[in-house]
Amino acid sequence: MSTVLEQIKEQLMKGKANDVKVLVQQALDEGIGAGEILNKGLLGGMGIIGERFKKNEVYVPEVLIAARAMKAGMEVLKPALAAAKVEPRGVVVIGTVKGDLHDIGKNLVGMMIEGAGFKVVDAGINVEPAKFIEAARASNASLIGVSALLTTTMTSMKEVMDVLKASDLAGKVKLMIGGAPVTQAFCDEIGADGYAPDAASAADLAKVLAR
Repeated sequence: MSTVLEQIKEQLMKGKANDVKVLVQQALDEGIGAGEILNKGLLGGMGIIGERFKKNEVYVPEVLIAARAMKAGMEVLKPALAAAKVEPRGVVVIGTVKGDLHDIGKNLVGMMIEGAGFKVVDAGINVEPAKFIEAARASNASLIGVSALLTTTMTSMKEVMDVLKASDLAGKVKLMIGGAPVTQAFCDEIGADGYAPDAASAADLAKVLAR
């Protein structure tokens, strides 16, 4: 692999946003394809951070600064990706359910899913079930990810599932759920398509569900 791509990966993992920007530009100047810079450089680095996060080798702050570095690199790369017609892996709508105002976990999941090559549409917090469906329709998403941090708001996840099943997107858009009180058993109970215990697993799950 080109040394500049290795450097992008290394600096991204260290969270060095400015260095990542410079290196992405350098890679473009060297004539490396935008898709290769994205997959082997930026996403390669985020993938390693995700694996380390799962193993508790790095924690939330390291993930956040790595994600910030990836965003900085993406700013430089976006025009080249558009010109090369490099499509994202898919579109994922994420949000925290109605009645729940927590957003750190959701934001982390969004960064990890973005780091897996998806376009992320953030519906925000305290999101009405119908809003998830509207956002998925408007963005042509193939996946909705909902989170809840309170046992009292978990019931809203079932509402999202029910509204999705009753909509024209039934069978086309999948639902994955997560959050501190959420379990695989609850996922099975409401008929959601998948459950992820943490942000890195959510990114892996998105890859499987959005096929």
